[in-house]
Amino acid sequence: MGHVELPESEISGPAGPAGAPRPRTASKRPRGQEFDRLPQGPTVQRDRSARPGPKTGPGRHLPLVIGVDLVGLVIPAWLVLRADGQPRALAGAAAAAMVWSGVRAARGRYAVRGTGRPPGALDATGDWLLLIGVLAVLWTVADSTIDPATAVVALVPGLLATATASGARRLPWSARRRAVRRVLVVGEAAAVDRAVRLLSSRRDHGYLVVAAVPVGTGGLTCEAPVPGRLAPEPADDDASTVLGAAFAHDADLALVVPGPQLAEERLRRLSWGLHDGGLDLSVLSHLSEIAESRIRHSSAAGLTLLHIVPPLRRGPQQALKAAVDRTGAALGLIVLAPLLLVIAAAVRLTSAGPVLHRQIRQGQHNQPFTMWKFRTMVADAERQKERLAASNEHDGPMFKMRRDPRVTRVGRLLRRSSLDELPQLFNVLRGDMSLVGPRPPLPDEVSRYDARELRRLMVRPGLTGLWQVSGRSDLSWQETVSLDLWYVDNWSVATDVGLMARTLRAVTDGRGAY
Repeated sequence: MGHVELPESEISGPAGPAGAPRPRTASKRPRGQEFDRLPQGPTVQRDRSARPGPKTGPGRHLPLVIGVDLVGLVIPAWLVLRADGQPRALAGAAAAAMVWSGVRAARGRYAVRGTGRPPGALDATGDWLLLIGVLAVLWTVADSTIDPATAVVALVPGLLATATASGARRLPWSARRRAVRRVLVVGEAAAVDRAVRLLSSRRDHGYLVVAAVPVGTGGLTCEAPVPGRLAPEPADDDASTVLGAAFAHDADLALVVPGPQLAEERLRRLSWGLHDGGLDLSVLSHLSEIAESRIRHSSAAGLTLLHIVPPLRRGPQQALKAAVDRTGAALGLIVLAPLLLVIAAAVRLTSAGPVLHRQIRQGQHNQPFTMWKFRTMVADAERQKERLAASNEHDGPMFKMRRDPRVTRVGRLLRRSSLDELPQLFNVLRGDMSLVGPRPPLPDEVSRYDARELRRLMVRPGLTGLWQVSGRSDLSWQETVSLDLWYVDNWSVATDVGLMARTLRAVTDGRGAY
């Protein structure tokens, strides 16, 4: 879900009486007793200096981050320069470290972000190349006697230290330490319900919904507290109502969902009041399920434009993905060969039937292929499926039962550990599947797909994917489709690497595997 952050007003501190939104008079209130009976938020303005802001965040780790950059460069650089006999090694290393920290600061790497992704290894590499350029200029101006080649080598450990620290900040366990924004959602009832539901359904972001301020009289189905409501039409106390609700629930961010009753001019005036009152504001974009990396913003004729980069369908990343798939599958089959033999023997000795279960699945562009798995059910499982159709526990075209009587004792263990899917490495090696991608569907399932669901077949299905690391069979059908569509439109090699790392934790957990 994308959103556009509106910058804070340049006015600092609380607004004075002249700038404060005035409470609406009785004559200006909307007609009808129904809205008059609705709770209105207090009109107390919030002092910017009293605003608590994010509860935790990168700000408290800022000295450590800067220290890693400085120490990670100055000590190795000094040792390299000293070992090579370069004059004034310590002074040169210290100067390079100061320039390195300055470059990082100038490019916003130390900016305190309430949410979002911290700078990564690629960002550090770009900064390092800029550092080389800056030092080259200074070396020329100062007529330094330090050898340039040695200087470059001396700077490499600093890049490695920063890149390693940046990677550690992006690991899953570090997500729990990110800043948490206490969010007040503002908008029409249906839009507020959707935003609250989506934000509450996942934990891979830094937004915590604490309350909602609906527009109009519509009821909410979400469980968020409602400390106040905005009138269906623009009113003088819009900002006061939102500020009062934020103050009452200790919110530090208003997330506004635009709509017919909260359109451009009303939103603009609301942003004035909220920023003057010391409350940050984000606007929810209607461009959902689009990764941040695919959005480019610009302006023209006073209009804010959002450019959407097309999904990756060809090019270097696609070629790299294919190479990683084939190489990874080949190495996996070689390394896991002893385990595959043990599992095959266990399947064959504990139940009658073949070791491998072959099944027709639909692949990229709806092309059928034969998929292999270790057999986890009795030999006549397909014939029994029709008899069990009424016991299907899934809300979509897939058939799933938590305690499927067709699953064997060894099969239950294999399913929980996902070891039954290892033969699909042969499918990856053949090019029918990828290491990462959507779940490969059955022909019967695809026959009931609508146009939206058919888009899942735009890429190769995967041995693992978002569906596996997000709950697998515990997900509803619509949740599964949404995850797969997000991957189809937003995949990248970096995304694949992250999903493969998360798969290890999902397999260990075993949640949703049955």
